[in-house]
Amino acid sequence: MKVKVLVFDLDDTLYNEIEYVKSGFKSVSSYFANTYDINEYQFYMDCLDILQTKGRGEVFDEVLKKYNIFSYKNLKKAISLYRSHNPNIILPTESIEILQYYKNKNIPLYLVTDGNKIVQAKKVEALGLKEYLKFIYITHRYGKNNAKPSTYCFEKIAKREKVKYSDIVYIGDNINKDFVNIKKLEFRTIRILQGMFMNSCREINYHAEVTLNSLLDIKNLLKV
Repeated sequence: MKVKVLVFDLDDTLYNEIEYVKSGFKSVSSYFANTYDINEYQFYMDCLDILQTKGRGEVFDEVLKKYNIFSYKNLKKAISLYRSHNPNIILPTESIEILQYYKNKNIPLYLVTDGNKIVQAKKVEALGLKEYLKFIYITHRYGKNNAKPSTYCFEKIAKREKVKYSDIVYIGDNINKDFVNIKKLEFRTIRILQGMFMNSCREINYHAEVTLNSLLDIKNLLKV
């Protein structure tokens, strides 16, 4: 697969998103433990347990109810702390290796990531990604309607680099939205089997062109 421009997803592609989730839970746990004199570690573990059993959307509601401190004010505070905290996350060695390898090959590297603008910007900062990337597209900065599966930010990259869509390779993990629309425009696509969507299945038009088990496998696939 020939490549002129390489575009990465962020969460569960360049790093394991659960590390951000844990970091956010620790920030929330610290606040409520100090405010209500409850066990910080147990509060944190309860957050993780609820995440596993009920999913991310109900964690703070459920844990606050468990400790009999639920109120909409406390719920709002928990969400605010989670989103605004400075995450304790690091870029995995294999991601550093891949980014540095293609940067050294003078391949323009981009990021396209969905999510809260403040949250995603803090992740980018904590991971030190600006060192490797030419430009970072946080899709919600352009309106939520331009989040994936929208092709908006990908088309902006093609225009910026003055290349054909087929010269751009996108690497992501979420089969539900990452590949389905950009494939129609002939962007090249690679799915990394990791993270919360690694076992997800969809119709064939949602699939990436190539599926790999590790970012490091990209070196054997992409030619510059």
